[in-house]
Amino acid sequence: MPQTRSIDGVVFSSQHCEKRNSPRGTDTKMKHLFSPWRSAYIKTFNERRHTSGCLFCRILKGKGKKADTTNLIVWRGKFCFVVMNRYPYNSGHLLIVPYRHISSFVKLSPEEHSEIMIATGNCIQALEYISKPQGFNFGANLGRTAGAGIDKHVHFHLVPRWNGDTNFMPVLSDVKLISENMNTLRAKLSQKLNMVK
Repeated sequence: MPQTRSIDGVVFSSQHCEKRNSPRGTDTKMKHLFSPWRSAYIKTFNERRHTSGCLFCRILKGKGKKADTTNLIVWRGKFCFVVMNRYPYNSGHLLIVPYRHISSFVKLSPEEHSEIMIATGNCIQALEYISKPQGFNFGANLGRTAGAGIDKHVHFHLVPRWNGDTNFMPVLSDVKLISENMNTLRAKLSQKLNMVK
């Protein structure tokens, strides 16, 4: 039988389902958390109109150190650049983005692929030196249905992770705690990444 709980008018519902063919046996229970507000959010994907153009292309128009600081650009290469996510999952959440406005991963050139991977490795090393994470999530959401907020310009997420970096705040309050000032971290990362040539 589902269990429900209301917080600020939002109803959370969970139910236990029997997990079959589990390596731990058939008596293992799995919890499901139902989030009906997510469906309403997903429906807006078809309704949205982006009149201001691509965010990545827009921030690339800014030139110079001041523009890069304002736009949270950490590093610029020949084929791609690195920018901090303004709405990070964790402190140090970076986006590695090709300059070319392209939505397809498979249409990236070998040079773009190569520099994106090298830049990612350099970002991992810089974050390990500065923030000492215990792991990383790295990947891309390819297409709106897969969760891409900016689906017309392919980009890659690099998210540092620490043991215990998740808690109840995002689930119950739509609040994510970020422990370090973004501008301070951007300056440290930019300095470290621009030392690598």
